[in-house]
Amino acid sequence: MRPIAENIPAASILFMLLTAIISIVPKNGKTVCRMTAASLLLLFMASTGLSIYLYGGKYFTYSMGEWGAPWGNELRAGPAEALMAAVFSFVTLMSVIGGRSDAAHDIAAEKQGFYYIMLDLLTASLLALIYTNDLFTGYVFIEINTVAACALVMAKEDGASIAAAVRYLLMSLAGSALFLMSLVLLYGITGHLLMESLAPAVAEIAESGKYFLPLAALTCMMVCGLAIKSALYPFSTWLPDAHGSSTATSSVMLSGVVIKGYIIFMIKIFVRCLSLELANRLGVTEILFAFGAAAMVMGSLKAMKETHFKRMIAYSSVAQAGYIFIAFGMGTEDGVTAAFFQIIAHAVTKSLIIISAAGLIDASGHSKQLGDLAGAARRCPTAGIGFTVGGLAMVGMPLLGSFSMKLLIAGGAIGQSWRMIAVLVVIAVSSVLNALYYLPAIIRLWTAERSGEDKAGKPELSMTAAISLLSAAVVGLGVFYEPVAALIRRGVGLL
Repeated sequence: MRPIAENIPAASILFMLLTAIISIVPKNGKTVCRMTAASLLLLFMASTGLSIYLYGGKYFTYSMGEWGAPWGNELRAGPAEALMAAVFSFVTLMSVIGGRSDAAHDIAAEKQGFYYIMLDLLTASLLALIYTNDLFTGYVFIEINTVAACALVMAKEDGASIAAAVRYLLMSLAGSALFLMSLVLLYGITGHLLMESLAPAVAEIAESGKYFLPLAALTCMMVCGLAIKSALYPFSTWLPDAHGSSTATSSVMLSGVVIKGYIIFMIKIFVRCLSLELANRLGVTEILFAFGAAAMVMGSLKAMKETHFKRMIAYSSVAQAGYIFIAFGMGTEDGVTAAFFQIIAHAVTKSLIIISAAGLIDASGHSKQLGDLAGAARRCPTAGIGFTVGGLAMVGMPLLGSFSMKLLIAGGAIGQSWRMIAVLVVIAVSSVLNALYYLPAIIRLWTAERSGEDKAGKPELSMTAAISLLSAAVVGLGVFYEPVAALIRRGVGLL
């Protein structure tokens, strides 16, 4: 009989789908919000338990239904997958409890229940992308992810949010089309879509040279499709608008987990199906490295010019996504480990920044212009401290999560000839650019209040709790990063 822990991946996906179905019944948005929060808490506890179960360095596959490999649908869980599921469920839970007041202000009362239903579906699709062992199943949940994310973006139902949702949908559909065409070609030349069966088939093609050109073409389409969906520069034009017009919970989900889900799926495909060796041979890693470096610099340059608070944070996400791609673009297991660590560090840190920003905006009469936020941290100290911790982490302050990530990337680049020099230069430049817009923003938030402004009361207890937990997580990733990196390293070795 299978151990109980090995049922967690399938049960987690089905549980969130069931939560979405049951959430249709209550008519009160607050009730549905509580149901979603309770489900996410249980999911986090289960995923953490699975991470502990797999910590020693093992993995398992779970067949969905009667048919096994190579035709059936499978889930696969190892240390890396379990850790990602735990982080995503934690971040999503924090987005719900920390962004509750913002959602209540931005979303019509009769629509709030539907909002959290979409959040449940989005969580289920992200879990499927993390655990699936089948590429077509991944594609199906990519589409569910897209629809649910669009619903979260347009939840405010004003002109800006609807326009941003349409722009996101068009870009995302272009990415989905490219990915689907790549799957058709891949199935045509290998006859497989299950990852375990694809690896030897692709290796045979690479060795024999037969169908090598179609393999290179479909790899290019697959990378482009997932790069568009994961907001890799210059395919990131949809992200600032979606951020700027969304409620806090939606912004956290978009930046903290949605784009990360596509990146995790991409990494799994390359490591488990195509192999890092083939990715290096095709030049894919060099391309991703170059675009990641461009994202790190261009995202920061655009953030420096931005006067809209939430759009500045969105451009920062573009730059931070570049770190993930530059780490993966090193084409080594150390690089993949650094990429996974950055996924975690950015998900937690950016969630802290966005939820804190919601409190600061609320303390400034809901204005999102940086000029109107002077003194906001004094009016709402909890949010001010949270944003300060998150901003300093993004700059690369020692003992915070993003600093540990930069150490891992720099360490993984040692001995990689030109890549080592490029990594060190780009990290240095990006860190300086991050400081040039985060530090002035922090200073503005803590100085000179404008006269005649209304004073805001204390933030809700739920927002205070979310900011406190996320701040602790950011510090924890900086101080105790080695156990996390060790767990990721074991998981990468088992992919």
